[in-house]
Amino acid sequence: MERGPTGSGRCRARRPYRTHRDWSPVKRLRWPSWMPIDPYIVLLLATVGLAALLPARGAGASVASGASTAAIAFLFFLYGARLSTREAMDGLRHWRLHITVLASTFVLFPVLGLAARGLVPVLLDQPLYQGLLFLTLVPSTIQSSIAFTSIARGNVPAAICAGSFSSIIGIVLTPLLAAALLGNDGGGFSGDSFVKIVLQLLAPFLAGQLLRRWVGGFLTRHKKVLGLVDRGSILLVVYTAFSEGMAQGIWGQISLPRLGGLLVVEAVLLAVMLAVTWYGGRAAGFDRGDRIAIQFAGSKKSLASGLPMASVLFGAHASLAVLPLMLFHQMQLMVCAVLAKRRSRDPEAVALAAAEAEASGTAPVPPATPSNVSSSQAC
Repeated sequence: MERGPTGSGRCRARRPYRTHRDWSPVKRLRWPSWMPIDPYIVLLLATVGLAALLPARGAGASVASGASTAAIAFLFFLYGARLSTREAMDGLRHWRLHITVLASTFVLFPVLGLAARGLVPVLLDQPLYQGLLFLTLVPSTIQSSIAFTSIARGNVPAAICAGSFSSIIGIVLTPLLAAALLGNDGGGFSGDSFVKIVLQLLAPFLAGQLLRRWVGGFLTRHKKVLGLVDRGSILLVVYTAFSEGMAQGIWGQISLPRLGGLLVVEAVLLAVMLAVTWYGGRAAGFDRGDRIAIQFAGSKKSLASGLPMASVLFGAHASLAVLPLMLFHQMQLMVCAVLAKRRSRDPEAVALAAAEAEASGTAPVPPATPSNVSSSQAC
């Protein structure tokens, strides 16, 4: 405290000195809340553009490929170290909900993907269809499922457990489904792919789980920095995959009408999954909170898991394999943000929030907004 300029006894608070945190670019540079595009998707598209203009070639391609391999292993090590298996196991008591989400993710989605085979060659060509089918095999998200379930005032613990189960099982089940449904089409599954999956995906994931006891605290303390690292790693994987696609001349096979057809098919796919998970949950006797968790966990696909898996499974063809996933990811974020906000305004949700506030003696908490779902929660 210090005296006023007239020397009177009145005191005023001393203005605090600015620290390096006040000048942090993370705080100063914020994505406009009115813009519906996830900023991370913009970075991914910029990376694709860079690979199209300046693809890695020759020795640079070898360096990029090696760095991408290391980045994928590091990503899955982080996934394993961050994932609390104990918390996931504690959620087993709600086994009906988890089985419903897993069935939506690994049964219903692939069935719809197989049904889309009839759209070739009317709306889709074979390479894009292979990417669409791979999209249906990818595990669900964790962070965005939790975020949207919270916004809609649903069962957040159930969303956490459901997303965790899907990620754990997807490490093994997604490659197995790819082997069964994709075969060698589009550069798909082979014996070498199986070895790569074990070495690049499964082994680092298990190592992260085993070392979680010692590194978990460090990861929690440096969550923001490591979030930037794993997103940067995904950008490197995307650049390498699309560079290989450019070198193979794969992008010359895709036309704008085909991309338009892909967007239409993905919009229908998302609408069907959102409807089936919601009304199917009601028919199965789940309450509102559980149905919200089922809808948001059972209708999503993980970009963070799918991109590295596609790089391992498809090699030079990974650029076409991940394109449908990237488009679906942005679509699901935009649609679910609107849907979650509407769910939060349901009379039942408002009454529940008021009852909880009355019981705790506090003011009702207003529903969150879709802008609260940052790019760090999007994958």
